[in-house]
Amino acid sequence: MAGHKHKKQFGQNFLNNPRVIQQIVASIRPKPDDFIVEIGPGEAALTEPLLEVVNHMDIIEIDSDLIEPLSRRFGSNPAFNLHHTDALAFDYASLLTPEKQTLRVVGNLPYNISSPLLFHLLDYAEHIRDMHFMLQKEVVDRITAQPGIKAYGRLSVMLQYACETEYLFTVGPENFTPPPKVDSAIVRLVPYQSKPFVADNEQAFAKLVKQAFSQKRKTLRNTLKGLLDAKQIEACGIEPSVRAENLTVEQFVKLANLYHQNQSMHSEA
Repeated sequence: MAGHKHKKQFGQNFLNNPRVIQQIVASIRPKPDDFIVEIGPGEAALTEPLLEVVNHMDIIEIDSDLIEPLSRRFGSNPAFNLHHTDALAFDYASLLTPEKQTLRVVGNLPYNISSPLLFHLLDYAEHIRDMHFMLQKEVVDRITAQPGIKAYGRLSVMLQYACETEYLFTVGPENFTPPPKVDSAIVRLVPYQSKPFVADNEQAFAKLVKQAFSQKRKTLRNTLKGLLDAKQIEACGIEPSVRAENLTVEQFVKLANLYHQNQSMHSEA
């Protein structure tokens, strides 16, 4: 928006390259009857081309200074629905109606809230068809990393448990105003309709994954102390001397299910 000052606290870096914008929209492949939710429209680089296609779009923006210019620019478009709120606290299920049961979420996410926001959105995964986000490249590397790679961690496991993840392409700093100090990348996340590996209890799964990665240099025998002992880890067909970064999502689910079974047996005893 003309005259809008970029705010550090919101991590604002606005896309300015029409070719990159076109590439992102082409990756999203919007259809008129899609229900799109855009998080952080900024200067509307993605908002405008998406509104040209879809019949309904919910836009979530926290920056008070952007509300009036966005409303002035798009308020007469019946597809445009603006929510002045914090994406991290927003109830995405509140957007659902009998006709609108599946959301497509897009956004150029501020670097400082990307991980907590992704975890928040996972709570609504059953209502989300797909998500296309621009994030710091390092975060996309972590989301899509495979076991044994340095970038593989808690974020990789939790998102790959819930979604198919795909690294689409890199976007350099020169495509933004102001230019960030790092590369960005586009990721596609498609929540599974039926997960390949199912945790008996997702809280137990989240707790075990978090604890396993809490001290990355240590082995499972040490990091899982208090949850599972070495014998129990071996019973899942996993060597207690390996580190968390070497386990697949399936192996984490096995460990979490055994931990949950033990918990249930103790609570019944």
